[in-house]
Amino acid sequence: MKTRFVYTGIRVKDIKKSIAFYSKVFGMKAVRRGKAPHGGIYVALRNPKSDQELELNWYPKTSMFYSSFTKGEALDHLAFAVGEGKIEQAFRELVSKGAKPAVSPEQAKGVTDVYVKDPDGNWIELLDWKV
Repeated sequence: MKTRFVYTGIRVKDIKKSIAFYSKVFGMKAVRRGKAPHGGIYVALRNPKSDQELELNWYPKTSMFYSSFTKGEALDHLAFAVGEGKIEQAFRELVSKGAKPAVSPEQAKGVTDVYVKDPDGNWIELLDWKV
């Protein structure tokens, strides 16, 4: 299975404050933003000199992804492109290789909400993007 590492997502308490910080301090600019079906808000930032993105994620208490915010423990998830139209296949293959199911294609409200967990419980998002 081919993959491409796309971005790292971190959990934030105040998305506007975080955008201002990463923009001012690191010169990052918003390249994607939106609202997820579960109510969360995301903004992807990129520095003009890098292909990697930092995705800022804010979740309301009603979201299935919400957890109490603990300073220094804000890693939200890693995101890997697995190929267009290959989300279900990638999910099944990763689970067969030892990844723990977190949000299956059947549970997802769209192809962007499919996740597995690594042995330490870190969330990994599978993206229906070009590899």
